[in-house]
Order: sequence, then structure tokens, then C-alpha cells
Amino acid sequence: MDQRKKQLEQWIGELPDLQLLPETLETASADASFRRYFRVKSLTVHGGSVILMDAPPPQEDVRPFVQIAQRLSAAGVLAPRVLAADENRGFLVLSDLGNTTYMQALNAQSCYSLYQDAWQTLVRMQVGTSVENLPSYDAQRLQAEMQLFIDWYVVRHCQFSFSDAQRNDLKIIFNLLTSQALAQPQVFVHRDYHCRNLMVLDAELVEMASCQAGPGVLDFQDAVLGPVTYDLVSLFKDAYIQWDTELCLDWTIRYWETAKKAGIPVDQDPAEFYHKYEWMGLQRHLKILGIFARLYYRDGKPEYLKDIPLVLHYTRQVAESFSVFKPLVKILDQLQGVEAKVGYTF
Repeated sequence: MDQRKKQLEQWIGELPDLQLLPETLETASADASFRRYFRVKSLTVHGGSVILMDAPPPQEDVRPFVQIAQRLSAAGVLAPRVLAADENRGFLVLSDLGNTTYMQALNAQSCYSLYQDAWQTLVRMQVGTSVENLPSYDAQRLQAEMQLFIDWYVVRHCQFSFSDAQRNDLKIIFNLLTSQALAQPQVFVHRDYHCRNLMVLDAELVEMASCQAGPGVLDFQDAVLGPVTYDLVSLFKDAYIQWDTELCLDWTIRYWETAKKAGIPVDQDPAEFYHKYEWMGLQRHLKILGIFARLYYRDGKPEYLKDIPLVLHYTRQVAESFSVFKPLVKILDQLQGVEAKVGYTF
């Protein structure tokens, strides 16, 4: 990785139009993938700095990021502009959207206006972003994600051995969740539309970009064509920050109203839409439990373990509300050493 940093510094010195200063390079952030980001000063770019993405091949491919960034901008969503690229080596120079993520800015006073901006931007993405040639969030992908829950969270992290009956129960549940997801209207799906990937922007930056007000959107390179509720779950049932259930329900209905007016083919009955939102959330939560465990055991990133309790809370919240998920609740009870609960909402 040090060698890649040297290559990156050398490369940006070969971009005279941007007049980047390699000696000012500093770490900006890292994420759950192999990508990492740096900030470096520029003598010509407005704002005085840019972001450098280091996405080492063959683990990462920057080409989807470049393509999706262009599509989002065309839809009126403020995404980083690609100022320079070396796609073969996995280097990008991006416009700098600042330092303030939603996670850093959120508090009781500001959360409503920020989330209103976020769900309105989500509607713009779903309506206006081209989905041509995007990979599909198909059954194989959905099932593979839930298998991470078994392999990495249950077996590796919890050291739990399944009975044949339990494996069969989970297979039935996974099939139900997959069928429901595939039956939803299929739209542009960001896949990680949450507080760490949404940026609070200053008004000048929004005006310069000729975009509507809303968050800056990051980390969209894994976008797919998929279920309409997926990004909404990412936003309101965030793995890194929790809001009251009643507040999330209110936000979800407001999104539903906005999406319906925009022509997105959501259910006519908001209760049915919320039902699908909850089931989609369960699929995502199972995946995240597996991913967070894998990040620790495979990738040596223990910081994600502290976020597992919140994701478990979301998982139980949905599983305990629908009788069809009773076998999953029993497994969670065994994993967590809690007594079985009785009573389901549906």
C-alpha cells in the first residue's frame, strides 16, 4: 500500500492542469472495501482541494464509479466529479464535497431537514438515473448476501452449529425474502445510501454544480437495478445511527407520498409498502451482520463489531413482528442466550 501511495503522488504530479501539490497529501477516509481516500491541495480547482481515490486492482474497479457519477449528475444529484482518471491503475481525482457527513451533522434539531433532503434526493435518483446495463439485484445476489449471515456471523463469529432443520428453516425464509424483493418495482439502487455516504454541502457548492439542494452522494460504485425499498431501508434503518421507530415510520410515509407523486410505481396502500420495506430491511440486516463479521475476521477491521448490536436490534424487530420468521427468532434467541418471546404483529 505504501508503494501505491508513492505511485499516486507521482501520478498527480503529472497532471499540470490541476496543479496538485503532492506534499500536502493527507488521509481523508477509508471504507469497508479496499479503497482509501486522500485529500490534496490544488492551485486551480475551486475550493482549493480535491479527493484522490486509491482503488487497487484487481480487488477494485473504478470504472463503475466513473460511469455512475456521470449518471447521477445527469439526474440532478450532486456526486463527485471525476477530474482525472487512471483506470488501469485504479486512481481517480475527484471534486471535494467537504468534510461534513450526515453522521457528523445529525442531531435532534437538524435531522428532519437533512432527512427530507435525503429522501427527496433518493426520489430524484430513482426517477432520473439511467439504469441501462446496470447489474441486476437478482435472486443469486440476494441469496449470496444472506448466506454471509450464516457463514460469517452465525458460524464464524458466534461459533454456532446449525441442525439440518434450522438450515432448512433459514432456506425457506431466505426464499421468501428473495421472492418479495424481486416482486417489488425495480429502480436505481445505490446500495449504501446512509449517513456515512451523504455529505452536508454549502450553498455555494450546490449552486456551482447546478444541482437541486440535497446531500452530496458518495460510494455509489456498486449500484444495481433493484427493489424500490432497498435504499430507503439503508437510509432510515442505518447501521450506524438509530432513530425512533415512529419517526422512521413518518419519514417512510412521506417518502411514499413523494415517490408516488413523482411517478414511481409504489404500492397504492402505504401499509403494504411499509410491509415490503420491513421485509427488505430484514434481508439487508442479515447481510450486514455477515459483512461486519467478515470485516473483522477476514479483513482485520474490528471497528465494525461495535455496530453489530444495532443491526441485531433491527433484525429482531422485524423477525419478531411476523410469524413467518419465528424460526429465525429462535435461532437469534440461541445465539444471544435470551428466552423466547411470544406474540407477533402479523
